[in-house]
Amino acid sequence: MKYFYPLSLWAIVVLFVLGSCQQQRSDIAPQTPEELWLPGNVSGSTATPTRDNNLALGNPSGANSSHSNYLMTKSQFAMSYNRFRGTPNWVSWHLSAAWLGSTPRQDDFRTDTALPADWYRVRPTDYQGSGFDRGHVCPSADRTGSVADNSATFLMTNMFPQSPNNNRITWEQLESYCRTLVRNGYELYIIAGQRGTGGTGSNGYATTIAGGNVTVPSITWKVIVVLPVGSNDLSRINNNTRVIAVNMPNNQTVNSKHWSAYRCSVRSLEQLTGYNFLSNVPQAIQDVIENRVDNVPIAHEDGLEMFF
Repeated sequence: MKYFYPLSLWAIVVLFVLGSCQQQRSDIAPQTPEELWLPGNVSGSTATPTRDNNLALGNPSGANSSHSNYLMTKSQFAMSYNRFRGTPNWVSWHLSAAWLGSTPRQDDFRTDTALPADWYRVRPTDYQGSGFDRGHVCPSADRTGSVADNSATFLMTNMFPQSPNNNRITWEQLESYCRTLVRNGYELYIIAGQRGTGGTGSNGYATTIAGGNVTVPSITWKVIVVLPVGSNDLSRINNNTRVIAVNMPNNQTVNSKHWSAYRCSVRSLEQLTGYNFLSNVPQAIQDVIENRVDNVPIAHEDGLEMFF
């Protein structure tokens, strides 16, 4: 038997359903994709964010006093610097809410006088007219807890020549996503760097700038380990820990894709760079998390991977 209902009754039902969907969406909207793969609501954690060791997960290249693999440790980050390229091989830093504050961007780009006196020390003006940005590795916005913290990110040892569309769009999208994770109750360990020779900036292709003193990389890469805020971080990394790795071309068409399209495995970056990432993590766990490509849906405007 078929039942027919007055139009007004159907209208009430439709309005009720729409209202319910809207309520559900408002309940879901504050969630971020990462909350879908970790149990519980980390934003409700009672753990206090702290500033932790920037090299807690290991020294990827075994950096030391070598001219091409020179270890530099600062309060805000650690790095392997390459005298012959005039750029860092990699920079490693911890990111939690304890590092974030209200300090404005200092914009005090300057030579790093901590380099040996007989080395070429890259100057802020070395990038002028090159068509490449002074691309931060450890971002300014990741170090806003104090003037000293933010100012440290403007040392030229923390820069490499980055195509404008990489630095200002795709790379920045990923940097912002990392801070979104932190605002939602996570702490991160990040290692980022560059590889290869020859990139394309706003003036076209180049292999070096600054009279050959600074090498232009062909790719930019990053590894991000994501943990709920807590203590004893190294011991909390397990087979289920989320690790994001990306490999992006250093050119002006990189922004044709969202940063999430450049995700890869940590192991593939190890093969590319020759580094041993997460070397302080037990090998059995490394073998699991480094071979996995992050596939958490990422919400972004072009709708490629909306999780709603």
